[in-house]
Amino acid sequence: MLDKLYKETEERMHKTLEAVSREFATVRTGKASVHLLDTVKVEAYGAKMPLNQLATVSAPEPRLLVVQAFDKSTVGDIVKGIQVADLGLNPQVDGQIIRLPVPALNEERRKELVRHCKTLAEEGRVAVRNIRRDANEHVKKAQKDKTISEDQQTDALERVQKITDEHIKQVDDLLAKKEKDMMEV
Repeated sequence: MLDKLYKETEERMHKTLEAVSREFATVRTGKASVHLLDTVKVEAYGAKMPLNQLATVSAPEPRLLVVQAFDKSTVGDIVKGIQVADLGLNPQVDGQIIRLPVPALNEERRKELVRHCKTLAEEGRVAVRNIRRDANEHVKKAQKDKTISEDQQTDALERVQKITDEHIKQVDDLLAKKEKDMMEV
């Protein structure tokens, strides 16, 4: 019973880590990243669609993204979607290809993005702690229902805390790596 609880807790915390990592990927650094456009939605064919369903995105140079539309008729819609996403990118159209030079970030914008990342990391830590709380409640309920002893409860609570500490450290490591990437000029 407890092994299942540990496994579930770890899986849920791991999913939280993946979510934080995905959020970090969409935050702009000074370098071009194809993940920068993951959140872009484009109004095409009468529906809002993710950019990756209408075009391929590549980063051939450190400061350049290239978006190649599958269908020439959607190029204008893709440009509009990129502009509406307000990523600070200026699309340059060349036939079916859209070039997006990624400008270097100024110091003020960098600090603003670092603050945003710290907020995302804190949300991740809170989510991990909420998962810990749920696991602890299950352990305490099991002890109250006499399905585990007090010693087992103590051991289980310690193990859940250890799992939590590991995942919070991983969130902190992701944040430190992202901050380092953003502060590089």
